[in-house]
Amino acid sequence: MKNNSAIYYMIFSVLAFAIMNSVVKYLHGFSVYQIVFFRAIGTLLFTVPLILKKRIPIFGNNKKLLLFRGVLGVFSLTCFFQTIQYLPMGTAVSLRYTSPIFAVIFAAIFLKESIQLVQWFLFGIAFVGVLIIKGFGAGIQPIGLLFAFLSAVSLGLIFVVIRKIGTTENPFIIINYFMVLALIFGGVLSINTWSNPDFLEFLLLLSLGVFGYVGQLYMTKAFQANETNAIAPLKYLEVVFTIIIGVSWFGEIYNGWTLLGVFLILLGLFYNLFVNKKSSAGKK
Repeated sequence: MKNNSAIYYMIFSVLAFAIMNSVVKYLHGFSVYQIVFFRAIGTLLFTVPLILKKRIPIFGNNKKLLLFRGVLGVFSLTCFFQTIQYLPMGTAVSLRYTSPIFAVIFAAIFLKESIQLVQWFLFGIAFVGVLIIKGFGAGIQPIGLLFAFLSAVSLGLIFVVIRKIGTTENPFIIINYFMVLALIFGGVLSINTWSNPDFLEFLLLLSLGVFGYVGQLYMTKAFQANETNAIAPLKYLEVVFTIIIGVSWFGEIYNGWTLLGVFLILLGLFYNLFVNKKSSAGKK
């Protein structure tokens, strides 16, 4: 039941992040730092009252790990929003979610989690699916690829840090460190590029924090509840959800190659979960 809960948490998380990414796409006229700033405000409106209400120690127990996770989060988020400035949205999302591959590598190195050969093969299948969905067409700028790579590597390391923290910290504290740092970073750097939003844009900017909060909370719960190599590949579902939202909300059209990519992603990640569960059962 614990393993199943982690899977449900992660699916709910990536759906929220997919919606958030779509709102970011709509708000492309604002600077990256202003978007990061509002992303933080919207989330802090949830976390701070909840922390105070539950009387949770605001600085947590593992201060160094919490601070490290927060810094990584701000870096990864900023690089991702920068990627969107240089690459098409779908390509940016696809490239960022090579992060599960980096996550399992870091987990093997730092957490000594075992990865079976067949799992590496399945990660490869899922990754090929991501590449097929958007590919590397004309207009791909090297600086965009660099930002995407940096975002993916740092996100993969975030998964492992959260797993290392485990259940010793309340998820609200983990998120709060991230958002406070994002608020300071985004606020300071957006001063010279600030653009006043209208009422709708203001609501959409705040909604980034709402969807980000939901996604962050359930991602944190997922990684606290199960091993990194079992949960991280589910991040690929965000690419799938982004395609569905793109078709429904933005009228995007996807061809047969995209459908093949979706199939490979689903095949790779779900069969990996089957292999992982079978392996875990055999150890009991």
